[in-house]
Amino acid sequence: KACAVCGPRVWLEDAHGERLEPDADCDTVETAARLIRAGHIVAIKGIGGIHLACDAGNAVAVETLRRRKHRYQKALALMARDLAMIQAYAQPDDEEIALLTGRAAPIVVMPAETDALAPGIAPGQPSLGFMLPYTPLHHLLMQNMDRPIVLTSGNRSDEPQTIDNPDARRRLDGIADYYLLHDRDIVNRLDDSVLTISDGRPRFLRRARGYAPDSLLLTEALASDIAVLAMGGELKNTFCLLQRGKAIVSQHMGDLEDAVTYDDFQNNLALYQRLFDFAPDLIVVDRHPNYLSTRYGRQLAAETDTPLLEVQHHHAHIAACLAEHDVAPDRGPVLGVALDGLGYGEDGTIWGGEFLLADYHGFERVGHFQPVAMPGGTQAILQPWRNAFAHLSACLGWDRVEREFRDLEIVAFLSTKPLGPLQQMIAQGVNSPLASSAGRLFDAVAATLGVCRESASYEGQAAIELEALARPYFPGQAGSGYPADWEDGVLGWASLWEALLADIAAGQERGVIAARFHAGLAAAVARVAAELCAARGVDTVALNGGVVQNRLLLEAASKDLRQRGLQVLSPTRLPANDGGVSFGQAVIAAARAAQ
Repeated sequence: KACAVCGPRVWLEDAHGERLEPDADCDTVETAARLIRAGHIVAIKGIGGIHLACDAGNAVAVETLRRRKHRYQKALALMARDLAMIQAYAQPDDEEIALLTGRAAPIVVMPAETDALAPGIAPGQPSLGFMLPYTPLHHLLMQNMDRPIVLTSGNRSDEPQTIDNPDARRRLDGIADYYLLHDRDIVNRLDDSVLTISDGRPRFLRRARGYAPDSLLLTEALASDIAVLAMGGELKNTFCLLQRGKAIVSQHMGDLEDAVTYDDFQNNLALYQRLFDFAPDLIVVDRHPNYLSTRYGRQLAAETDTPLLEVQHHHAHIAACLAEHDVAPDRGPVLGVALDGLGYGEDGTIWGGEFLLADYHGFERVGHFQPVAMPGGTQAILQPWRNAFAHLSACLGWDRVEREFRDLEIVAFLSTKPLGPLQQMIAQGVNSPLASSAGRLFDAVAATLGVCRESASYEGQAAIELEALARPYFPGQAGSGYPADWEDGVLGWASLWEALLADIAAGQERGVIAARFHAGLAAAVARVAAELCAARGVDTVALNGGVVQNRLLLEAASKDLRQRGLQVLSPTRLPANDGGVSFGQAVIAAARAAQ
């Protein structure tokens, strides 16, 4: 127990800031548990931030929390009292149990085994993200709960988690009914880490509490005297400090487009430089000129007269994967397969489905997905139907689609949209950038099948729900995936769309179609990668990028490649998404400095 005289103080207050005195038979934490059980939303201060909690079995409380927080679809994390409580709702295997009970105590995403909890916990997904108590306060609270609680970050959607009491009262006003607070300062904001098991290994979806700022040791050939500051990307940002053979990757910062997150990014960067007595000899940024991380890196370089290096986004993804697996700089190139949402390409277009002959020192783009316009730019990410229209138009021609598939629901739906102006935008290249993005292909297929067709409320939602739709049907689809067209270094989708639309017209189940899409894409990626490896005398394939978080795709493509006799590398120590980009930027700089 903490000292009753000088130890930390815990108290409970209502939404008006009035402290609640505990009853004689019920202490402060027990009172908070009673309030949660009664359907209230309670803000709880932890060690890395303040969370919002409610009863995970109370559908009204969960929907109220979503509405107040403006987080309408994205899955909510759960905390359980112990393993036995988790096992009432899921069946974690030995690896998942080891993660749950380990020192870091992350959120572990695993298949749900029952629908006994509120349906709003993880809409459109067959999985639940559980964690166990990791502070004394959480342990005491959960001893008074007979089922899991939602424990999600204390913020409105897309903002950083609040960490101090006055800020919590201000920013969570109208969200929390009560506040369980203490008087210990939180110096460094840390979100909960999130992992899942894929292709037999733990994989990070978000790396933060419990893992950051643990350093990653580099192979001796990458160790140099140069101190490198890598600024990362714009979404799911991290930054990286590299010196003396160690890389320190920050915790997940989030999306820098949000002003509060951007301020947090700058504050944490200054904090890390003080903590690790770090002054960079070189600053590395993404090649995209408009990323806020790139702009800030340029500003720092100019203010401190520090050399600046630009690194292409997908090259950084592949380099991160190589360094994770201790691949030496003199080993020779690998075939890097970067399956991603968006990244600024060397030719000024948007890349995201790339086959790169790469090492730390450089890369050659030896293949890529068919570039398709994104009508409306960012709007095409927010409204997946735009990608469906663009893909159908580019791959089959809209006139043909209307003629041959006029009775399909997706054609009728798209016909209600302003297609004339969109066609003109695409033809004239107005706010319709070409993108070889794997993420946008997933959006197009999802929208065609009615998944997140009108809009997506968070990044990757369409792809996540498309994978969930496919999962029950996937084991039976080996060898029956939709075909793709590989010609002159471009992986095209005309054959895929013809087969997919024919299945819809024939009345095939949506889940089967989604499974065949995944199977066909995995087979196409593996076949093209194997052909390129054979042509270039390469024996290793490195898979990375946000789309590699798709378990069906990663496992099927990896199995296919291994059966072809190729070594397969994929990320395990850092996220496959842009959370690993800063590490890739840093090791590229280190390798070049060591030349």
